[in-house]
Amino acid sequence: MRRTWLAVLLAFGGPALAVERVVSLAPSLSEIVVELGSADLLVGVLDAGERPAELRDIPSVGRYGQLDMERLLSLKPDLLLLWPGSVGPAQRDQLSRLGIPIYVAEPHSLEQLAAQIEAIADRLGRPERGQALAADLRQRLASLRQRYRRDEPVGVFYQVWDRPLYTVGGGQIISDALALCGARNLFADLTLPAPQVSVEAVLQRNPQVILASDQAQLDAWKAWPQMDAVKQGRLLLVTDKGLERPSGQMIEATAALCALVAPER
Repeated sequence: MRRTWLAVLLAFGGPALAVERVVSLAPSLSEIVVELGSADLLVGVLDAGERPAELRDIPSVGRYGQLDMERLLSLKPDLLLLWPGSVGPAQRDQLSRLGIPIYVAEPHSLEQLAAQIEAIADRLGRPERGQALAADLRQRLASLRQRYRRDEPVGVFYQVWDRPLYTVGGGQIISDALALCGARNLFADLTLPAPQVSVEAVLQRNPQVILASDQAQLDAWKAWPQMDAVKQGRLLLVTDKGLERPSGQMIEATAALCALVAPER
């Protein structure tokens, strides 16, 4: 019963206890632990793509949406770091009943990301590292905000996928990164993290810039030469995958995004 109480307490910001065995259930959270110089505490990670060198030999507890619960329990963690989207609802419910302290991280803005990095450092028993890293990130954010601020933001369509057509909603951290760059997510009024939209809706909102991580997806928009983004040749390729992982490195990925959207600044 006591461990269940502790799980709730930690998840909602109560006093942290020293931990020794941490399992990270998202690559972004694993990166944060590494950025805090605390990879020595990790005993398990959820996989999704290539790992940082510091995590190469750490046991896997599954992949996105495919958590190996038996493997996780065998590692005897005393703290779980969870991004809700990385684990299905049924397994999230199962995790909540294990009595293992859980810290849930789902930042919707870059400032929330900095605050959560501090909070994770507290949970790891290394608060000074979190304070130092968060202070550095906030200073970088302030510099970018001052440099790229516009009285009239640039209207941007951020394309996640093409078939069907997906973008990012207003509560998604990438939307906040766009705002930092002096841009406006044209679908910020949608609440889902990755809402499906129609070509007609994009044409109606007439973006000045279209961003995507695939050149073929960008080239497809040339079929609508009346759109401002096409007329102005502002179909821009996003090559930095760091925007998809909300860890400390996302600040530099945001800087690259700003330079892409507003090269004149």
